[in-house]
Amino acid sequence: MIQALVIKPYQIPSESMEPTLDPGQRVLVNRFGYRFGDPSVGDVVVFHPPVGAVPGERGDTSEPLGGACGVDKESTEACPEPHDEEASTNFIKRIVAGPGDRLRIEGGIPIVNGEAAQEDFIVPCRGGGGCEFPGEIEIPPDHYFMMGDNRGHSDDSRFWGPVPRDWIIGEAFFTYWPVNRVGLL
Repeated sequence: MIQALVIKPYQIPSESMEPTLDPGQRVLVNRFGYRFGDPSVGDVVVFHPPVGAVPGERGDTSEPLGGACGVDKESTEACPEPHDEEASTNFIKRIVAGPGDRLRIEGGIPIVNGEAAQEDFIVPCRGGGGCEFPGEIEIPPDHYFMMGDNRGHSDDSRFWGPVPRDWIIGEAFFTYWPVNRVGLL
């Protein structure tokens, strides 16, 4: 009952959130907190991505990771809208922009409403796809733009779009494994 309503454990599946969270690390997710308030930029959240974000979710394994935007878009902009169907898989990422924010990405750094995010906790982009999206998009109402802290190795909203608030499960707030990483996030 507690897991279903209040707090749920979650294991980190990939390197997309390094150095904040390592693969195999375990966190607790507060499923209750967003019933009384909205998510905020900077929150690390567990959520369901759009179906197109998960290879093979629809039985089609030919679609490459990251090729899942819900609309046709310019190559210079991040995905502005997701597919309208949520996946059954859980992802964990950081919220970098919220409803109504204007966003572009330079060197893997989100520029939100004209100001570069101050993110001393990330692994910076080292070139390659996903590091530069200078075309500005606006985050739709009730949607949040997610990015992994390991910017060069994260499949996130840059490729499959902002996530509807209803798809957010909760905020990761505490790590309990391994023992040397126990503490608040």
